Amino acid sequence: MQKIKIMFVCTGNICRSAMADKMLAKRVEEENLNIEVYSSGTFAENGDYPTVEAIEAMEEYGVDLKQHRATNIRRSNIEEMDLILCATTTHKNMVLQLYPNLAGQVYTMKEYVGDTQNGIDISDPWGYDLAVYRKCAAEIEKITQKIVDKMKNA
Repeated sequence: MQKIKIMFVCTGNICRSAMADKMLAKRVEEENLNIEVYSSGTFAENGDYPTVEAIEAMEEYGVDLKQHRATNIRRSNIEEMDLILCATTTHKNMVLQLYPNLAGQVYTMKEYVGDTQNGIDISDPWGYDLAVYRKCAAEIEKITQKIVDKMKNA
């Protein structure tokens, strides 16, 4: 069976999408799922390092973000993806504007897992303190668990 390819998208690919990428990849490995995980940013600078706060927040989940490097969406393999999960509606709209052929495969993370009671977007923690990153990481952790559950029940 062919692997399902999932890409997370945010702005700089140094916080939200990077955290979601590595967190889901860890779960995929632990549960031996047939999924490949990627991430990119709509305005990412290729090769950028994750923020110190993102690295620290992920360490609390046993996720190593130190080796992650940002990828700009235009330099990514997005057109090979089965599923594209965006941090916000703005990212979703931008992906669909750049890649209209991907319609039907692009969602916000919260939209995809049906967790929209507190809004459909994941707020950008960039420029804030570790507490804000922890809140963002907790939100992403909950979403990645729901993605795994959804994939296992598909």
